[in-house]
Amino acid sequence: MRLPAPALPARFAGTIIVLIAAALATAPQLLRGASCGHDFDFHLVSWLDALHSWQQGILYPHWAPSANYGAGEPRFVFYPPLTWMLGAALGAVFPWKAVPTILTFLLLAGIGLATRALARYLLSDGPATLAGCVAIFSGYTLFVAYERSAFGELTGGFWIPLLLLLVLRDRNAAGNARQRAFDGSAALLALMAAGVWLSDVPLGVMASYLLAAFALAVALLRRSLAPVLRASASFAVGLGLAAFFLVPAAVEQRWVAVREATDEPGMLIENSWLFGHHADPALMLHDVELLKASYIALSMIALAVAGLAVSWIRGGIPRERRTWIALALIPLAVLFLLLPISLPVWNVLPKLRFLQFPWRWLVVTEAPLAIFFAAAVWTISRHWRTAVLVACAGTALFLSIATADGLFFFQQCDDEDAVVAMLNTYHAGTGFEGEDEYAPPRATNELLAMDLPDACLSASPTTVLGEIGDDTTLDWSSSQGTCDTSLNAAPSPGKQSPEHLRINAVTGHAGYLILRLRAYPAWSVRLNGQILHSLPEREDGLIAVPVPQGTVKLAVDWTTTGDVILGRWLSLLGLALLATLFWLERKSPSPHLS
Repeated sequence: MRLPAPALPARFAGTIIVLIAAALATAPQLLRGASCGHDFDFHLVSWLDALHSWQQGILYPHWAPSANYGAGEPRFVFYPPLTWMLGAALGAVFPWKAVPTILTFLLLAGIGLATRALARYLLSDGPATLAGCVAIFSGYTLFVAYERSAFGELTGGFWIPLLLLLVLRDRNAAGNARQRAFDGSAALLALMAAGVWLSDVPLGVMASYLLAAFALAVALLRRSLAPVLRASASFAVGLGLAAFFLVPAAVEQRWVAVREATDEPGMLIENSWLFGHHADPALMLHDVELLKASYIALSMIALAVAGLAVSWIRGGIPRERRTWIALALIPLAVLFLLLPISLPVWNVLPKLRFLQFPWRWLVVTEAPLAIFFAAAVWTISRHWRTAVLVACAGTALFLSIATADGLFFFQQCDDEDAVVAMLNTYHAGTGFEGEDEYAPPRATNELLAMDLPDACLSASPTTVLGEIGDDTTLDWSSSQGTCDTSLNAAPSPGKQSPEHLRINAVTGHAGYLILRLRAYPAWSVRLNGQILHSLPEREDGLIAVPVPQGTVKLAVDWTTTGDVILGRWLSLLGLALLATLFWLERKSPSPHLS
């Protein structure tokens, strides 16, 4: 006898509960406004610049014009596009004050729903829903969302469970290795792999190693090459899809001081082992964050192991599905990577040291922790299960209230309304500080002055612009006499900023036009119709253009470099391969769901 389909509200009950949990986790921002975590300013400015570029007709911007007090930086070349595009899109629809809260809710809801989807592969709907809620309140999720405001890394809680699920799926178990590998999951896995790389580069590195190790473990447990075949093919296609970003980001690293992000005190792997402590005063703030991350790591791994043990003893996870062992290995591997004994691994594996902080690996522990905890809870008696669920709900409420009060992760902004203050600064055109890693290799951000004109005529290309003000920043004014003539950019129909600049003037003497624009090889500089190939360098990294006396028509335009073209062609190839994957999987024999 066929059972009737559940009523519509019952079918979506799990999803609704997860969305309620995400709303509860977002409540601190609803009550207090945005949490100004470590990366908050960076993301908000990126959203503003991206939306401004879209309004000027630049669909895929490369240059962030408001950085470095209006001199700009190639931020969008190196930072993956998904989160800054999503933030800009939300800003085009909603008030800017609401955008951080809405984005946080969407990402937390995605984490819960993705974890629930993975959990449903092993568990029934009830414990799977609990797993989704636990992932949202796992500790590290709230730490990333509120303490760090690292929206790119926060997406990992969404992508990682889906990657694991699509490796685990075995919808054609009776077929051969090829049929099992391409059973309708490979094309989706390729899209997930591309999504990871287009969200956060350190996350992409972690996901790549996780995907390889997890697929190998599942293959050994099932005695089938299908998971490895699927992961290999999907990973290659996913890299191709993301190549339009990855190729320029990799090739053009030599054009910026990218090592500035990893060579600062506290940014080395050796500075961030579990419960590490340093005598260097420069690492004091780093140690505070490391202590928080260490407690979170210890509690997450301990809870995952405890949940695993209870699930194993009481049969909470079906024993016939031995592939759950691959999930169980993840928290243990993460614990190993958090300890100094793992240093040889960090030194040997390519790009692994790029992660900077070993505790970033906690993002891959969120889903296994949530699943094992939920499985353990569902094995106890109904009476105790109800008590545990009430305790979980109370804990979630407590975490939300404590975060709202700033006891745990919420970061109070310097201004009462930080978003409005930054919007006012943005519209005033004074710009913001830039990122050291995006500066020209031999330039220093600290030497950039505020309030510079669009162009400054000087007799020397090395003229120092600006004087130290009351707040130790460099300030420029015309009274300093460093500019013989100050010029403003000319409007140019069809050639809009921020990737096009026009200066039309008549100069009183020969000299150099020092532009309020950071030097970068992708800029094409044309003076009176002639392209200039070699320009003098400045310590502040600004472009200095030699000009004659008399008429000056200067055009500076962003160009499409060869690596960008190569990346685009590889992405087109990736699209073709993705379409082929979809076609192959549609032509495969009908899968037998398992």
